[in-house]
Amino acid sequence: MRRFGCLILVVAAVIIGLVAGNFIYGWNAGGPLEQERTFIVKPGSSLGMAAKAMEEEGVIKSADAFINRAKIFGGSEPIKAGEFVIPAGASNATILDILQGGKTVQRLITIPEGTPSIIVHEKLMAEKLLTGDIPVPEEGSLLPDSYSFERGESRAAVVARMQKAMKDTIAELWPKKTAASVVKTPEEAIILAAIVEKETALARERRTVAAVYSNRINRNMMLQADPTIIYPITKGKPLGRRIRQSEIAAVNDYNTYSMVGLPKGPIANPGRASIEAVLDPADSDYLFFVADGKGGHVFAKTLAEHNANVEKWFAIRRERGEM
Repeated sequence: MRRFGCLILVVAAVIIGLVAGNFIYGWNAGGPLEQERTFIVKPGSSLGMAAKAMEEEGVIKSADAFINRAKIFGGSEPIKAGEFVIPAGASNATILDILQGGKTVQRLITIPEGTPSIIVHEKLMAEKLLTGDIPVPEEGSLLPDSYSFERGESRAAVVARMQKAMKDTIAELWPKKTAASVVKTPEEAIILAAIVEKETALARERRTVAAVYSNRINRNMMLQADPTIIYPITKGKPLGRRIRQSEIAAVNDYNTYSMVGLPKGPIANPGRASIEAVLDPADSDYLFFVADGKGGHVFAKTLAEHNANVEKWFAIRRERGEM
């Protein structure tokens, strides 16, 4: 009887060991996913709710098994809401680590330098993974850059990050303004930077273009920037045709062909480099510039030089059949 009792104990110990081993193995063994996929934990979801959803979507084999093991091995850290990447073959242990870690899928929305707010608005409204409606943001209030967002995030939250980035950038750059700069306020810096942004896309030209407009302001000359003619017509969108003489002569708060000084507001959202350029323009006597036919501009100090450059540009356009 004593030997029989010992045998029973041994068998029981083996069974317990096998059950415990299987319990532990089931926590760390590979899962059913054959390829990487995303899984969304809805706001307010409990671990049990998430487990049931994962079972239904084939992320785990059994919600009950997942919950039972999680209670012992998973710790007390709650799961986070959001969209998560689950690797192929992920174990229960790996999946819970991912959900508790809160490292959600991040997507990017990119705003190029010089994008007007009306285009930013359209781009945000077209992004189906964002939520909520927003008005067109104030022109010049957004810093062009790439911004990450999560599925289901509000468009207003993304705009707020863009606006904070612009405020932080201006706050950082304004103290670096040099004596050559003609802008008197951060708001004027954004207005002039937006014009520079729309006039050239070349990094090497920004400070020179900024110098041209700074020199014109110092001499009480009209800025005569073509993009300021277009803005009141399209709010920054491409005009799609040549500018009319009536539009050049139009009197409004933006057209710098019919007024001296800066427009009443920005005509786009300028990037950091253009803001830096107007705060520290090049040391130059240039007053004019025109396209050179190669993607850049040719600069001039006198009207006679400028007129000659314009004739060269017109000749290039005639050769291209544009005139």
